[in-house]
Amino acid sequence: MLDILTRDGRIEVEAAADVLHVSTATIRRDLDELARQQMVTRTHGGAVINAIAYDLPLRYKAARNAPEKERIANAAAGLVKAGAVVGLNGGTTTTAVARALAIRPELSTEGAGPSLTVVTNALNIANELVVRRHVKLVLTGGVARPASYELTGPLATGMLAQITLDHAFIGVDAIDVRHGATAQDEGEAGINWALARRAERVIVVADSSKLGRRAFARICPVEDVHVLVTDKAAGPELTEPFAAAGVEIVRA
Repeated sequence: MLDILTRDGRIEVEAAADVLHVSTATIRRDLDELARQQMVTRTHGGAVINAIAYDLPLRYKAARNAPEKERIANAAAGLVKAGAVVGLNGGTTTTAVARALAIRPELSTEGAGPSLTVVTNALNIANELVVRRHVKLVLTGGVARPASYELTGPLATGMLAQITLDHAFIGVDAIDVRHGATAQDEGEAGINWALARRAERVIVVADSSKLGRRAFARICPVEDVHVLVTDKAAGPELTEPFAAAGVEIVRA
């Protein structure tokens, strides 16, 4: 139902019941629950999506394309060597990258100090990595966005201006050659850009559903992207424009 709402902006009970092969009573109960969570507004015979729902909370987005995101995360984590300083923005794909980094044997060996430094503005990523003794965790300041668990604003960008990164893993809402990497929220785009510009290597992690599309706010032009890690469903028609622009393509 959330997929339908995100795509169409509204949903009708009878039509949704037909598409999802459930009863109208089930649809009404689920819509009532979503309304209670202030994600939709109930209407006569259905519901319309609320303003925040273009960026659904992570717990609802995590299951989308989950196998592809796990493969992308493993491939992305394989680009990192011990001793690296890595930046991660928020999102379901970058959260998967953080988990893959945390359990990589080459990075998790116990030594005199941390074998990996992670800088992030994502509260959920920080929550997962703070218990990893081999990870030095650096969290930006900023104002928290409930929809994505990200810290944004001048406190976050000001902190990032003081550091350098080896790799910045950037999750996006969309990416194409003309508009570059983009996000729905301008505040998130700003912090993502700040991460990218502090990195020697910018690695966009995005499943094939996000390629060849654009969102509201630009993170960075495609010329600033060094590597695009995507899934095998991304055919040549989607990836060749990026390759022609000088972006290294990794299919997972």
